Amino acid sequence: MTTLEQVRALFPQMVETRRHIHRHPELSFHEFETSKFISQQLSDMGIEHSTIATTGIVAHIGSGSRCVALRADIDALPIVEETGLEYASQNPGVMHACGHDTHTTMLLTAARVLKANESSLNGVVKLLFQPGEEKTPGGASIMIEQGALQNPTPEIIFGQHIDPDATFGNVSFVAGPMLASADELYWTIKGFGAHAAQPHKGKDPIMAATGLVQHLQNLVTKNRNPLLPGVMTITSIHGGSATNIIPDVVEMKGTLRSFDAQWRKDAWTYLEEQTRLYCALHGCEGTIEIHKGYPPLVNDAGAVDFAREVAATVLDASKISDFEPKMWAEDFSFYTEHMPACFWMLGGRPAALETMPGLHNPRFAPEEEAMITGAALLVETATQYLNKV
Repeated sequence: MTTLEQVRALFPQMVETRRHIHRHPELSFHEFETSKFISQQLSDMGIEHSTIATTGIVAHIGSGSRCVALRADIDALPIVEETGLEYASQNPGVMHACGHDTHTTMLLTAARVLKANESSLNGVVKLLFQPGEEKTPGGASIMIEQGALQNPTPEIIFGQHIDPDATFGNVSFVAGPMLASADELYWTIKGFGAHAAQPHKGKDPIMAATGLVQHLQNLVTKNRNPLLPGVMTITSIHGGSATNIIPDVVEMKGTLRSFDAQWRKDAWTYLEEQTRLYCALHGCEGTIEIHKGYPPLVNDAGAVDFAREVAATVLDASKISDFEPKMWAEDFSFYTEHMPACFWMLGGRPAALETMPGLHNPRFAPEEEAMITGAALLVETATQYLNKV
Protein backbone atom coordinates (compact mmCIF):
# COMPACT_ATOMS: atom_id res chain seq x y z
CA MET A 1 0.00 0.00 0.00
CA THR A 2 1.40 3.41 -0.97
CA THR A 3 1.71 6.24 1.51
CA LEU A 4 -1.11 8.09 -0.23
CA GLU A 5 -3.32 5.01 0.12
CA GLN A 6 -2.41 4.64 3.79
CA VAL A 7 -3.31 8.26 4.45
CA ARG A 8 -6.51 8.07 2.44
CA ALA A 9 -7.61 5.12 4.56
CA LEU A 10 -7.20 7.35 7.62
CA PHE A 11 -9.24 10.19 6.15
CA PRO A 12 -12.38 9.66 8.27
CA GLN A 13 -10.20 9.83 11.38
CA MET A 14 -8.46 12.93 10.02
CA VAL A 15 -11.82 14.67 9.56
CA GLU A 16 -12.84 13.81 13.10
CA THR A 17 -9.53 15.10 14.49
CA ARG A 18 -9.59 18.29 12.45
CA ARG A 19 -13.16 19.11 13.39
CA HIS A 20 -12.44 18.56 17.07
CA ILE A 21 -9.53 20.99 16.90
CA HIS A 22 -11.60 23.43 14.85
CA ARG A 23 -14.40 23.40 17.42
CA HIS A 24 -11.98 24.21 20.22
CA PRO A 25 -9.56 26.88 18.94
CA GLU A 26 -7.20 28.63 21.34
CA LEU A 27 -5.20 31.83 20.99
CA SER A 28 -1.42 32.01 20.69
CA PHE A 29 0.45 30.76 23.77
CA HIS A 30 -2.83 29.68 25.38
CA GLU A 31 -3.26 26.39 23.50
CA PHE A 32 -3.58 24.36 26.69
CA GLU A 33 -6.43 22.05 25.71
CA THR A 34 -5.07 21.71 22.16
CA SER A 35 -1.73 20.64 23.58
CA LYS A 36 -3.41 18.09 25.86
CA PHE A 37 -5.35 16.72 22.90
CA ILE A 38 -2.19 16.35 20.79
CA SER A 39 -0.37 14.72 23.69
CA GLN A 40 -3.18 12.20 24.18
CA GLN A 41 -3.20 11.37 20.48
CA LEU A 42 0.55 10.77 20.50
CA SER A 43 0.31 8.66 23.66
CA ASP A 44 -2.39 6.53 22.05
CA MET A 45 0.02 5.95 19.14
CA GLY A 46 2.83 4.99 21.50
CA ILE A 47 4.97 7.94 20.40
CA GLU A 48 7.45 9.42 22.87
CA HIS A 49 7.01 13.16 23.34
CA SER A 50 7.57 16.00 25.74
CA THR A 51 6.20 19.48 26.38
CA ILE A 52 8.21 22.57 25.52
CA ALA A 53 7.48 26.32 25.46
CA THR A 54 4.51 25.68 27.81
CA THR A 55 2.10 24.42 25.15
CA GLY A 56 4.44 23.11 22.44
CA ILE A 57 5.23 19.44 21.93
CA VAL A 58 8.29 17.67 20.56
CA ALA A 59 7.90 14.03 19.55
CA HIS A 60 10.30 11.45 18.12
CA ILE A 61 9.73 8.43 15.90
CA GLY A 62 12.51 6.02 14.92
CA SER A 63 16.13 5.75 15.98
CA GLY A 64 19.60 6.29 14.58
CA SER A 65 22.11 9.03 13.95
CA ARG A 66 20.17 10.91 11.28
CA CYS A 67 17.23 13.20 11.96
CA VAL A 68 14.65 15.13 9.93
CA ALA A 69 12.08 17.51 11.43
CA LEU A 70 8.45 18.17 10.50
CA ARG A 71 6.55 21.15 11.92
CA ALA A 72 2.91 22.19 12.39
CA ASP A 73 1.51 25.26 14.17
CA ILE A 74 -1.38 24.83 16.60
CA ASP A 75 -2.77 28.28 17.52
CA ALA A 76 -5.88 30.12 16.31
CA LEU A 77 -6.87 33.74 15.74
CA PRO A 78 -9.04 36.31 17.58
CA ILE A 79 -11.77 36.18 14.92
CA VAL A 80 -15.52 35.58 15.21
CA GLU A 81 -16.29 32.64 12.92
CA GLU A 82 -18.92 33.15 10.21
CA THR A 83 -18.69 29.87 8.29
CA GLY A 84 -21.98 28.46 9.55
CA LEU A 85 -20.38 25.00 9.69
CA GLU A 86 -21.85 22.48 12.11
CA TYR A 87 -18.39 22.11 13.64
CA ALA A 88 -17.78 25.86 13.93
CA SER A 89 -15.82 27.29 16.84
CA GLN A 90 -17.37 26.87 20.27
CA ASN A 91 -14.96 29.40 21.78
CA PRO A 92 -16.46 32.87 21.26
CA GLY A 93 -14.24 35.24 19.34
CA VAL A 94 -11.61 32.62 18.49
CA MET A 95 -11.32 30.75 15.17
CA HIS A 96 -8.94 28.59 13.19
CA ALA A 97 -9.03 31.03 10.29
CA CYS A 98 -5.50 30.28 9.06
CA GLY A 99 -5.72 26.52 8.69
CA HIS A 100 -3.62 25.54 11.69
CA ASP A 101 -6.26 22.97 12.60
CA THR A 102 -5.51 21.24 9.29
CA HIS A 103 -1.74 21.63 9.78
CA THR A 104 -1.93 19.93 13.17
CA THR A 105 -4.17 17.18 11.86
CA MET A 106 -1.85 16.46 8.94
CA LEU A 107 1.17 16.15 11.22
CA LEU A 108 -0.74 13.88 13.61
CA THR A 109 -1.76 11.71 10.66
CA ALA A 110 1.79 11.65 9.34
CA ALA A 111 2.89 10.58 12.82
CA ARG A 112 0.43 7.70 12.73
CA VAL A 113 1.74 6.44 9.38
CA LEU A 114 5.38 6.94 10.34
CA LYS A 115 4.87 5.08 13.61
CA ALA A 116 3.22 2.18 11.77
CA ASN A 117 6.31 1.99 9.54
CA GLU A 118 8.86 2.85 12.22
CA SER A 119 10.96 -0.25 11.69
CA SER A 120 11.75 0.85 8.13
CA LEU A 121 12.87 4.39 9.08
CA ASN A 122 16.57 5.03 8.59
CA GLY A 123 16.79 7.55 11.41
CA VAL A 124 14.65 9.81 13.59
CA VAL A 125 11.68 11.91 12.56
CA LYS A 126 11.23 14.82 14.96
CA LEU A 127 7.71 16.24 15.14
CA LEU A 128 7.30 19.86 16.25
CA PHE A 129 3.80 20.91 17.31
CA GLN A 130 4.41 24.62 17.74
CA PRO A 131 2.41 27.25 19.62
CA GLY A 132 2.11 30.95 18.94
CA GLU A 133 2.77 31.29 15.21
CA GLU A 134 0.30 34.17 14.99
CA LYS A 135 1.85 36.35 17.69
CA THR A 136 5.23 38.00 18.11
CA PRO A 137 7.82 36.85 19.16
CA GLY A 138 6.58 33.65 17.52
CA GLY A 139 6.47 30.23 19.09
CA ALA A 140 9.22 28.99 16.78
CA SER A 141 11.78 31.32 18.37
CA ILE A 142 10.82 30.10 21.86
CA MET A 143 10.86 26.44 20.83
CA ILE A 144 14.36 26.91 19.41
CA GLU A 145 15.60 28.79 22.49
CA GLN A 146 14.35 25.97 24.71
CA GLY A 147 16.14 23.26 22.73
CA ALA A 148 13.56 21.90 20.29
CA LEU A 149 16.27 21.47 17.65
CA GLN A 150 18.62 19.57 19.95
CA ASN A 151 18.95 15.93 21.04
CA PRO A 152 18.93 15.09 18.19
CA THR A 153 19.62 18.00 15.86
CA PRO A 154 17.75 17.71 12.54
CA GLU A 155 19.67 17.89 9.29
CA ILE A 156 16.68 19.47 7.54
CA ILE A 157 13.15 20.64 8.33
CA PHE A 158 9.94 20.58 6.29
CA GLY A 159 6.66 22.43 6.80
CA GLN A 160 3.57 23.46 4.87
CA HIS A 161 0.68 25.91 4.84
CA ILE A 162 -2.80 25.55 3.43
CA ASP A 163 -3.32 27.85 0.42
CA PRO A 164 -6.85 29.13 -0.38
CA ASP A 165 -5.70 30.43 -3.76
CA ALA A 166 -4.95 26.93 -5.10
CA THR A 167 -7.31 24.00 -5.65
CA PHE A 168 -6.93 21.15 -3.20
CA GLY A 169 -4.63 18.37 -4.38
CA ASN A 170 -2.09 20.86 -5.69
CA VAL A 171 1.20 21.87 -4.10
CA SER A 172 3.60 24.72 -4.90
CA PHE A 173 7.25 25.42 -4.10
CA VAL A 174 9.74 28.25 -4.38
CA ALA A 175 13.45 28.38 -3.57
CA GLY A 176 14.97 31.40 -1.86
CA PRO A 177 12.84 34.17 -0.32
CA MET A 178 9.25 33.00 0.00
CA LEU A 179 7.62 35.10 2.72
CA ALA A 180 8.68 38.43 4.16
CA SER A 181 9.92 39.64 7.50
CA ALA A 182 7.23 41.34 9.58
CA ASP A 183 7.75 44.15 12.08
CA GLU A 184 5.00 45.96 13.97
CA LEU A 185 5.16 49.77 14.02
CA TYR A 186 3.64 51.96 16.73
CA TRP A 187 3.84 55.77 16.53
CA THR A 188 3.02 58.32 19.20
CA ILE A 189 2.80 61.98 18.12
CA LYS A 190 2.48 64.45 20.97
CA GLY A 191 1.35 68.00 20.28
CA PHE A 192 -0.48 70.59 22.35
CA GLY A 193 -4.26 70.67 22.43
CA ALA A 194 -6.25 73.79 21.65
CA HIS A 195 -9.69 75.00 20.60
CA ALA A 196 -10.25 74.25 16.92
CA ALA A 197 -11.16 77.89 16.36
CA GLN A 198 -7.76 78.94 17.70
CA PRO A 199 -5.29 76.53 16.08
CA HIS A 200 -2.44 79.02 16.54
CA LYS A 201 -2.53 78.37 20.27
CA GLY A 202 -1.76 74.67 19.88
CA LYS A 203 0.55 72.25 18.12
CA ASP A 204 -1.59 70.03 15.92
CA PRO A 205 -0.56 66.33 16.07
CA ILE A 206 -3.20 65.48 13.45
CA MET A 207 -1.50 67.73 10.93
CA ALA A 208 1.85 66.19 11.81
CA ALA A 209 0.43 62.67 11.52
CA THR A 210 -1.22 63.17 8.13
CA GLY A 211 1.98 64.68 6.72
CA LEU A 212 4.08 61.94 8.27
CA VAL A 213 1.99 59.28 6.51
CA GLN A 214 2.85 60.86 3.18
CA HIS A 215 6.46 61.59 4.07
CA LEU A 216 7.32 58.06 5.19
CA GLN A 217 6.41 56.64 1.79
CA ASN A 218 9.84 57.90 0.75
CA LEU A 219 11.21 54.91 2.64
CA VAL A 220 9.89 52.65 -0.10
CA THR A 221 9.98 54.94 -3.13
CA LYS A 222 13.36 56.67 -2.66
CA ASN A 223 15.32 54.78 0.00
CA ARG A 224 15.02 51.19 -1.25
CA ASN A 225 16.66 49.49 -4.17
CA PRO A 226 13.66 48.97 -6.48
CA LEU A 227 14.90 45.44 -7.17
CA LEU A 228 14.41 44.53 -3.48
CA PRO A 229 10.81 43.76 -2.43
CA GLY A 230 9.69 45.81 0.55
CA VAL A 231 6.59 47.51 1.89
CA MET A 232 5.68 49.86 4.73
CA THR A 233 1.96 50.31 5.36
CA ILE A 234 0.28 52.51 7.97
CA THR A 235 -2.96 50.80 8.93
CA SER A 236 -4.37 52.77 11.86
CA ILE A 237 -4.62 56.42 12.95
CA HIS A 238 -6.37 57.48 16.16
CA GLY A 239 -6.60 60.95 17.65
CA GLY A 240 -9.20 63.39 18.87
CA SER A 241 -12.74 62.99 20.10
CA ALA A 242 -14.67 66.15 19.15
CA THR A 243 -15.25 68.47 16.22
CA ASN A 244 -13.95 71.55 18.00
CA ILE A 245 -10.85 70.32 19.85
CA ILE A 246 -7.32 69.82 18.58
CA PRO A 247 -6.06 66.80 20.54
CA ASP A 248 -2.82 66.46 22.44
CA VAL A 249 -1.88 63.07 20.99
CA VAL A 250 -2.29 61.00 17.84
CA GLU A 251 -1.34 57.31 17.66
CA MET A 252 -0.64 55.32 14.52
CA LYS A 253 0.10 51.69 13.73
CA GLY A 254 1.55 49.89 10.75
CA THR A 255 3.74 47.14 9.43
CA LEU A 256 7.13 46.84 7.72
CA ARG A 257 7.79 43.90 5.39
CA SER A 258 10.94 42.91 3.53
CA PHE A 259 12.86 40.04 1.95
CA ASP A 260 16.21 41.76 2.58
CA ALA A 261 17.74 41.75 6.08
CA GLN A 262 19.96 44.81 5.53
CA TRP A 263 17.22 47.00 4.06
CA ARG A 264 15.02 45.98 6.98
CA LYS A 265 17.60 47.23 9.47
CA ASP A 266 18.20 50.42 7.46
CA ALA A 267 14.44 50.99 7.45
CA TRP A 268 14.31 50.84 11.25
CA THR A 269 16.84 53.68 11.44
CA TYR A 270 15.04 55.71 8.76
CA LEU A 271 11.66 55.40 10.48
CA GLU A 272 13.04 56.47 13.85
CA GLU A 273 14.95 59.46 12.48
CA GLN A 274 12.30 60.70 10.07
CA THR A 275 9.48 60.36 12.60
CA ARG A 276 11.38 62.56 15.04
CA LEU A 277 12.52 65.12 12.47
CA TYR A 278 9.25 65.47 10.55
CA CYS A 279 7.08 65.85 13.64
CA ALA A 280 9.47 68.49 14.95
CA LEU A 281 8.66 70.61 11.88
CA HIS A 282 5.12 70.87 13.28
CA GLY A 283 6.32 71.58 16.80
CA CYS A 284 5.35 68.07 17.88
CA GLU A 285 7.26 65.21 19.44
CA GLY A 286 7.18 62.05 17.35
CA THR A 287 8.40 58.66 18.51
CA ILE A 288 8.07 55.15 17.10
CA GLU A 289 8.25 51.75 18.76
CA ILE A 290 9.34 48.98 16.41
CA HIS A 291 8.41 45.51 17.58
CA LYS A 292 10.85 43.42 15.62
CA GLY A 293 9.04 40.35 14.41
CA TYR A 294 9.78 37.40 12.14
CA PRO A 295 12.73 37.34 9.75
CA PRO A 296 12.19 36.55 6.05
CA LEU A 297 11.35 32.94 5.27
CA VAL A 298 14.09 31.77 2.89
CA ASN A 299 13.85 28.26 1.51
CA ASP A 300 17.03 26.30 0.83
CA ALA A 301 17.34 25.55 -2.89
CA GLY A 302 18.54 22.00 -2.30
CA ALA A 303 15.72 21.29 0.16
CA VAL A 304 13.17 22.62 -2.31
CA ASP A 305 14.57 20.52 -5.16
CA PHE A 306 14.37 17.46 -2.95
CA ALA A 307 10.81 18.14 -1.79
CA ARG A 308 9.65 18.74 -5.37
CA GLU A 309 11.19 15.42 -6.41
CA VAL A 310 9.38 13.72 -3.56
CA ALA A 311 6.10 15.38 -4.52
CA ALA A 312 6.54 14.00 -8.04
CA THR A 313 6.56 10.48 -6.57
CA VAL A 314 3.24 11.14 -4.80
CA LEU A 315 1.33 13.42 -7.21
CA ASP A 316 0.85 13.92 -10.93
CA ALA A 317 3.24 16.48 -12.37
CA SER A 318 0.25 18.68 -13.24
CA LYS A 319 -0.42 19.11 -9.51
CA ILE A 320 3.03 20.61 -8.80
CA SER A 321 3.74 24.27 -9.53
CA ASP A 322 5.84 27.28 -8.60
CA PHE A 323 4.72 29.52 -5.74
CA GLU A 324 4.84 33.26 -6.20
CA PRO A 325 6.52 34.82 -3.12
CA LYS A 326 4.21 36.88 -0.92
CA MET A 327 4.75 39.65 1.62
CA TRP A 328 2.99 37.53 4.23
CA ALA A 329 5.02 36.38 7.23
CA GLU A 330 5.51 33.02 8.95
CA ASP A 331 7.61 32.18 11.98
CA PHE A 332 8.78 28.98 10.28
CA SER A 333 11.40 31.48 9.11
CA PHE A 334 13.24 31.06 12.43
CA TYR A 335 13.91 27.40 11.59
CA THR A 336 15.29 28.38 8.20
CA GLU A 337 18.02 30.35 9.98
CA HIS A 338 19.32 27.17 11.60
CA MET A 339 19.24 24.51 8.90
CA PRO A 340 18.22 23.77 5.31
CA ALA A 341 14.45 24.06 5.10
CA CYS A 342 11.56 23.77 2.70
CA PHE A 343 8.16 25.29 3.37
CA TRP A 344 5.56 24.63 0.69
CA MET A 345 1.98 25.72 0.02
CA LEU A 346 -0.79 23.16 -0.10
CA GLY A 347 -3.89 23.88 -2.17
CA GLY A 348 -7.02 24.13 -0.05
CA ARG A 349 -9.72 25.59 -2.28
CA PRO A 350 -12.75 23.35 -2.94
CA ALA A 351 -12.87 22.23 -6.57
CA ALA A 352 -16.33 23.71 -7.07
CA LEU A 353 -15.17 27.23 -6.21
CA GLU A 354 -13.21 29.62 -8.40
CA THR A 355 -12.34 31.68 -5.34
CA MET A 356 -12.81 31.27 -1.61
CA PRO A 357 -12.44 33.49 1.47
CA GLY A 358 -8.76 33.90 2.20
CA LEU A 359 -6.54 33.42 5.22
CA HIS A 360 -7.65 35.26 8.38
CA ASN A 361 -11.16 35.64 6.98
CA PRO A 362 -14.10 34.72 9.29
CA ARG A 363 -15.54 32.57 6.46
CA PHE A 364 -12.32 30.66 5.75
CA ALA A 365 -13.22 26.99 5.14
CA PRO A 366 -10.66 24.90 3.24
CA GLU A 367 -11.43 21.57 1.58
CA GLU A 368 -10.73 18.79 4.08
CA GLU A 369 -9.56 16.37 1.39
CA ALA A 370 -6.51 18.62 0.98
CA MET A 371 -5.21 17.04 4.17
CA ILE A 372 -4.69 13.71 2.39
CA THR A 373 -2.11 15.23 0.07
CA GLY A 374 -0.44 17.21 2.85
CA ALA A 375 -0.07 14.31 5.26
CA ALA A 376 1.29 12.05 2.51
CA LEU A 377 3.89 14.66 1.54
CA LEU A 378 5.05 14.98 5.16
CA VAL A 379 5.49 11.23 5.44
CA GLU A 380 7.30 10.89 2.14
CA THR A 381 9.67 13.85 2.57
CA ALA A 382 10.77 12.54 5.96
CA THR A 383 11.05 8.90 4.88
CA GLN A 384 12.79 9.52 1.57
CA TYR A 385 15.20 12.00 3.12
CA LEU A 386 16.30 9.50 5.75
CA ASN A 387 16.77 6.90 3.01
CA LYS A 388 19.18 9.16 1.10
CA VAL A 389 22.77 7.96 1.10
